Amino acid sequence: MTSVAPVPRLVDQFESGLDAPICLTWELTYACNLACVHCLSSSGKRDPRELSTQQCKDIIDELERMQVFYVNIGGGEPTVRPDFWELVDYATEHHVGVKFSTNGVRITPEVAAKLAASDYVDVQISLDGANAEVNDAVRGKGSFDMAVRALENLAAAGFSDAKISVVVTRHNVDQLDEFKALADRYGATLRITRLRPSGRGADVWDELHPTADQQRQLYNWLVAHGERVLTGDSFFHLSGLGEPGALAGLNLCGAGRVVCLIDPVGDVYACPFAIHDKFLAGNILEDNGFQNVWQNSTLFRELRERSRPVPAAVADITMPAVAAAWRPSSSPVCRWTDRTPSASKAGASPPWLRSAPNPSPAVTTPAAPNKARWH
Repeated sequence: MTSVAPVPRLVDQFESGLDAPICLTWELTYACNLACVHCLSSSGKRDPRELSTQQCKDIIDELERMQVFYVNIGGGEPTVRPDFWELVDYATEHHVGVKFSTNGVRITPEVAAKLAASDYVDVQISLDGANAEVNDAVRGKGSFDMAVRALENLAAAGFSDAKISVVVTRHNVDQLDEFKALADRYGATLRITRLRPSGRGADVWDELHPTADQQRQLYNWLVAHGERVLTGDSFFHLSGLGEPGALAGLNLCGAGRVVCLIDPVGDVYACPFAIHDKFLAGNILEDNGFQNVWQNSTLFRELRERSRPVPAAVADITMPAVAAAWRPSSSPVCRWTDRTPSASKAGASPPWLRSAPNPSPAVTTPAAPNKARWH
């Protein structure tokens, strides 16, 4: 009888890194029609070095060969890039699902109808207030009406399960029930995430970051409503506020192991929330393609090697802490621990974190495509 080798636990595979990312964030452009005060990429103007249409298609070809499930496209506002819909078509035709985040500026009734006809595209509308007063203070005048109009167009077209993405701040945490009601009204799913101290978000951290009491308020709300709300990895840091297991999750930073980011000029970073030279793994154009960067970059190898101090330390902080210029924190968000024996004996952080005074953490397989067109 032939013996079958045991399959490693999923979390063990995640810690050691996969041959290809499950998904990746791809910031197609930094051009944007808004200037949100907490934008983690400080978007606004297009970078003249932006990847060309053909270069983007070459990346999609690589992702198809690597069997990446989907790309999470952001920016900037990705839909203002002239070839955006062409690239969406190309990705879905090559079995790479697309989830994109938008402020709704280009979600016309015609575009909504095309989206509703596709089984391979997921749409996320960004909204940071349940009314215009709160939302527009962060995202700009008229942005609430624009987002709601996009939701109306998607619902009218029969688009199934759009997402409403909310960054929780001290000014909207009291509106969680209203956000959920808004999502229900348009047949959408509410997705909440935390403020990231990156880009312009670092500049407004002290004004927008929820207080300690609001963190506990958020925790209680998630325990009560979490099964009907998406959060991703955003709120693992709240798990210490209640019973073990009350907020489920791997409690694992996937940077460079199962996720990464490609920016508009082809630079590859370990995490979407740490656009910093210390976490730059390589460049697709200069380093022989995305697959080579993912599988062979020195940074990613270090992050995946569990016997080294780097990844074990990173596992219990997450990249947004580093992106905030090592900002210290005494709030419930902070839980800096280095779990490696060598670090605990020496009391030292990994080499690339030693300048940090007190880092604070945070941190579907689609169906077959059809031939819906956008133009």
